[in-house]
Amino acid sequence: MASLALPDLLDFVQRAALDPKQLNLLSSPRDDGAATIHYAGDLAALTPPSISIVGTRDVSDEGRRRARRLSRELVEAGVTVVSGLAKGVDTAALTAALEAGGRTAAVIGTPLDKAYPAENARLQEQIYAEHLLLTPFAIGEPTFKGNFPKRNRVMAAVSDASVIVEASDTSGTLHQAAECGRLGRWLFIMRSVAEDRSLSWPAKFIDKPKVAVISSTQDVLDAIRK
Repeated sequence: MASLALPDLLDFVQRAALDPKQLNLLSSPRDDGAATIHYAGDLAALTPPSISIVGTRDVSDEGRRRARRLSRELVEAGVTVVSGLAKGVDTAALTAALEAGGRTAAVIGTPLDKAYPAENARLQEQIYAEHLLLTPFAIGEPTFKGNFPKRNRVMAAVSDASVIVEASDTSGTLHQAAECGRLGRWLFIMRSVAEDRSLSWPAKFIDKPKVAVISSTQDVLDAIRK
């Protein structure tokens, strides 16, 4: 396990620097505004390209299949799959990437020595041992529901793009969607989500810069390679 200030981490993995306001959103009283990231594994896993696959914990069967297919096809194209180790979309994406022999990085909302949900402890241990596990929370910090928006902000910051596979209007995933806009990172929305008339959130993002509705993995790859 090791720690690194987020600006140094972003420099190491060739991502654009954050402005002071962005860093303040990711810092905690413990690190005096430095936005420290704690990690285990090889940071080189985040060298471009890396893409976050995110979405609801209560994923549908079709959403799970889409997350797995996207993850598998991305790692086959040499992309590192990043996700948050929550139930649902996150678990489907990370598991599929590992099964395909790809590189993964998980950003968690707890300290490195805690697993949430507990049922993902073994998956977290595998990523910890063989890939890359990151968190903005130091060992000993308490775990609150409010931790998870910060996790999503870190995930957006360390990725070239984020793909939302499935998410409701109240999903915490929307924190990551907003962060992509603030950071100038690509945000991709699955067409099945964008065309779901029961959802209001996609319309708030679709017309913004660097936001695209996708129908295939190739749509993602074409956009990030421009």
